[in-house]
Amino acid sequence: MVGSIKASNHHNNGYGLEEKLDELRSLLGKADGDPLRIVGVGAGAWGSVFAALLQDSYGQFREKVQIRIWRRPGRAVDRATAEHLFEVINSREDVLRRLIWRCAYLKYVEARLGDRTLFADEILKDGFCLNMIETPLCPLKVVTNLQEAVWDADIVVNGLPSTETREVFEEISQYWKERVTAPIVISLAKGIEAALKPVPRIITPTQMINRATGVPMENILYLGGPNIASEIHNKEYANARICGADKWRKPLAKFLRQPHFIVWDNSDLVTHEVMGGLKNVYAIGAGEFSFSSRSKLFLSRISMHQYLFQMRGQTPDGMVAAHTNESATSKSVYFAHCTSEMIFITHLLAEEPEKLAGPLLADTYVTLLKGRNAWYGQMLAKGEISRDMGDSISGKGMIQGVSAVGAFYELLSQSSLSVLHPDEKKPVAPVELCPILKTLYKILIIREQPSQAILQALRDETLNDPRERIEIAQSHAFYRPSLLGQP
Repeated sequence: MVGSIKASNHHNNGYGLEEKLDELRSLLGKADGDPLRIVGVGAGAWGSVFAALLQDSYGQFREKVQIRIWRRPGRAVDRATAEHLFEVINSREDVLRRLIWRCAYLKYVEARLGDRTLFADEILKDGFCLNMIETPLCPLKVVTNLQEAVWDADIVVNGLPSTETREVFEEISQYWKERVTAPIVISLAKGIEAALKPVPRIITPTQMINRATGVPMENILYLGGPNIASEIHNKEYANARICGADKWRKPLAKFLRQPHFIVWDNSDLVTHEVMGGLKNVYAIGAGEFSFSSRSKLFLSRISMHQYLFQMRGQTPDGMVAAHTNESATSKSVYFAHCTSEMIFITHLLAEEPEKLAGPLLADTYVTLLKGRNAWYGQMLAKGEISRDMGDSISGKGMIQGVSAVGAFYELLSQSSLSVLHPDEKKPVAPVELCPILKTLYKILIIREQPSQAILQALRDETLNDPRERIEIAQSHAFYRPSLLGQP
């Protein structure tokens, strides 16, 4: 058995896993004896869980499918994290037995004692993602050579942060020059870049992949939704949307769908992808966990992994709450303003923004509760981390909302996108009607204000009722198709 949980050959709806696999193989023209090759590129929390999800379900059909994941080699696991990992292993009898059976337990004992160094790719083979140590996955086939991983892949899953997608896929393009048929790419990345010339526009990860590799857009899809990686792995009920061209999105939705993970499909790829980046912006301002003054554990004394492990189960909180005695009322004020700004921005980006309201708010809600971007804002507000530590945090991975703040601010600051200010009755850049976004930019990007500025922005007596911002968006022709590269 490869996975930690033996996959049943039939789902509750009676449609078998093997039948779904055979159907996708047939659509891809796979001959008998030629396995369907699925490769995850990037081994963050969601990328690793996605690979494990496929391995748990389809890994038993070894002659028909091969599932692998690529991550960079050489990332050492520090001793404090190794100690935490050892605690996790010994707290889970099933994991302990599995490692002993695979003759892999001793190396974790040696790492706990400081007698050897573990590496991230090494522990991933045993089912431990460095960004999600406390949630053991099934063992995975790990490849550290990118060319070996992708050159003959039928389906590539982009689990990289948006900030790394372009660079890695530019390298991948070198290995695909001799391909006769283009692979399918499913991107999990939530983030954007802003291009200001010749006209202001958003560049999404799927567009980066298309431009870097030449893979046609009909073969590139985006999968997103209101979900938390560890909860999906633990089979908590969740749903997602796979967005893209008709050719592949419905077959892939069917292939990925499981009783606890419902996958819908939608044709609007770019807009859903942009919304996935937008909610991360405002999640940072809200935050995640609640830390009372008695339970503060400073990073100088313990590792980030230990800190995260000890704070599990705490109630949701935020950057705003950190400065307001954990006030639910203050958090609701922030939520009203951030959602009104998101609605305002969606009217700039979508011709029919009402269709996005439900998915966007659902994704925002779960990110505020447990997402890494919300956690990052919380930790900044509590002084447990600083901006000088960068956007990649041990135990969490890349905080994509930071770069998204910069991208959205730069984009919406362009005078060519001007809208009429409701009070001053003159054209202004859209960002002037987004005070939360402006404040986050000053805190995170140019660092001219402390995190307390988010509260000061909410207390500004000149701040408009968030309802008025929504009314402005709904009563004016704000839609700018050029922002998404459309005519």
